[in-house]
Amino acid sequence: MTNYLITIIGPTAIGKTALSIKLAQHFNCDIISCDSRQFFKEMEIGTAVPSKEELEAAKHHFIQNKSIFEKYSVGDFETEALQKLDELFKTNNIQVMVGGSGLYVNAVLEGFDEFPDIDASVREKINKKYDELGIDFLQTELKKLDAEYYQKLEKENPQTLVNPQRMKRFVEVCLGTGKPYSSFLAKRSVKRNFLPIIIGLQADREIMYDRINQRVDIMVKNGLLEEVKKLYPHKELNALQTVGYRELFDYFDNKTSLEFAIEEIKKNTRRFAKRQITWFKRTENVHWFDYKTDVSEIISTIKNEVK
Repeated sequence: MTNYLITIIGPTAIGKTALSIKLAQHFNCDIISCDSRQFFKEMEIGTAVPSKEELEAAKHHFIQNKSIFEKYSVGDFETEALQKLDELFKTNNIQVMVGGSGLYVNAVLEGFDEFPDIDASVREKINKKYDELGIDFLQTELKKLDAEYYQKLEKENPQTLVNPQRMKRFVEVCLGTGKPYSSFLAKRSVKRNFLPIIIGLQADREIMYDRINQRVDIMVKNGLLEEVKKLYPHKELNALQTVGYRELFDYFDNKTSLEFAIEEIKKNTRRFAKRQITWFKRTENVHWFDYKTDVSEIISTIKNEVK
């Protein structure tokens, strides 16, 4: 019997969670979440974790199962998600995966790139230089060591260029191996014991932006400020280098007003959604639907794929 992984993709606030629950209920299966920030139990409001009612409506995995103080990589997630799917497929050959983190979706569907071990001394030197010179040092090094990858990030994911942890890793691989970081990408061919059925949700840009703005207002109403204040002492952690938290850290640092910080969250979330769309539009064999499409139509499409 062939296994199928229904994979729901699309930008933030488009309705992926609601659809995943309806599909899980219809096919009597579980949900694998691959939202890279919803893994962390300390980040509930700012990551729009499914509500108690939603979590009870279908069995979810990888929601608030880690701590921000744990090291957790996309490679770790790939391993754990595949193990969980192997277990779930024993009782049902159809399962659902949902999330807006394109890298994590790809890791499960296609495999994550493998990198050689890097000597710890290389990391120490990079950290020291970063402490002295800041993010400019990392950007200059990556541009010099892997211009192709730098230009790709500049075009498709500029936020990564100001993420110290990611940038340190790129430079570390370049210096530690003597090869461009990009030379290690997509080098292995992987086999999966399932076939993906990819469902994409989309909406007109104005509608999408309005949904994002409303969601941020709801987050603030539900206590986002209090959540971020508790996490403020740990603001340097990699897990917290994300939209909805960074902007409020600036507010608590007295760099901005609260009103400005909230508007920045909305603006940066809209930018994030645009990058998600760019990423997912490159994905092949996606069945795209308007976000308001009746679930029965989507179920019919899925059933046509299942042999």
